[in-house]
Amino acid sequence: MRTATTTVQTSAAEARPRSGERPRTVIRPTGRLWTGLHRQLALLPDHADLFYTLSAHRISVRYRQTVLGAAWAVIQPLLMMAIFTAVFSVLARMPSDGVPYPLFTYAALLPWTFFSSGLTNSTASLVNHTQLITKVYFPREILPATYIVAALFDFAIGFVVLNALLAWYGTTLTAQAVNLVPILLLLIAWLAAVALFTAALQVRWRDIGVAMPLVTQVWMFASPVIYPLSAVPAAWRPWYLLNPMAGIIESVRDVLLHGTPPDPVPLRYAVVVTACVLPLAYAFFKHAEATMADVI
Repeated sequence: MRTATTTVQTSAAEARPRSGERPRTVIRPTGRLWTGLHRQLALLPDHADLFYTLSAHRISVRYRQTVLGAAWAVIQPLLMMAIFTAVFSVLARMPSDGVPYPLFTYAALLPWTFFSSGLTNSTASLVNHTQLITKVYFPREILPATYIVAALFDFAIGFVVLNALLAWYGTTLTAQAVNLVPILLLLIAWLAAVALFTAALQVRWRDIGVAMPLVTQVWMFASPVIYPLSAVPAAWRPWYLLNPMAGIIESVRDVLLHGTPPDPVPLRYAVVVTACVLPLAYAFFKHAEATMADVI
């Protein structure tokens, strides 16, 4: 019979070995949503080698046995950039805030592709490692986190292509580009929050994985990828900015294309929502971890 696993909780009697016995650690379900989260966070550094090994494995096998290899990391955003430019710039005359539309779109597709690919792969990370989860205990959040690292690798390749596009259009990055680092950290935090939630749900309801392509497609059109934030009516904007991807994408455009500091209003919305959702998502994930090995 499989043993449900979750927060490590040991009593003095359980932790103290009897004469001639090896020390034991008893892992049992938590009683409350927030119980033991600080202990779980403290355990993560002990599994750094596992995180590193799995992350390196994700990157090394990502494009194995493919003809184009890592080029696939830029083919998708470049192809979407070309399609969006033909449809929304040439035909629909979509505004682009004074920036060439291919640049305008690609700068948004760069963080969006990172988010969508990382979310899709992280959601399926637990069910794709059923044998590992049912045989050995480790913090389960390591699995979705490794797919986020792999998506970050693709982001780095795409960023090199963005620099080539900037040079093609006769522009360069300014000193404001350093602000991309905290914006990227915010994007990683938001992706982690959503991925932890969907990965935990996917264990019980496999419909989540089936619906994920549709969800990300709708989410993209609900984010300012093909249009500027200024195109959203002012009356709708407070509700629209509850989607952190809106503030993140707009901030990326500000620092990379316009060479200005990010607009504080959209960025503030993204920070506040992420700061509220991430701890809730992590607590939900650890609570669901109690029965993962039994239901997966």
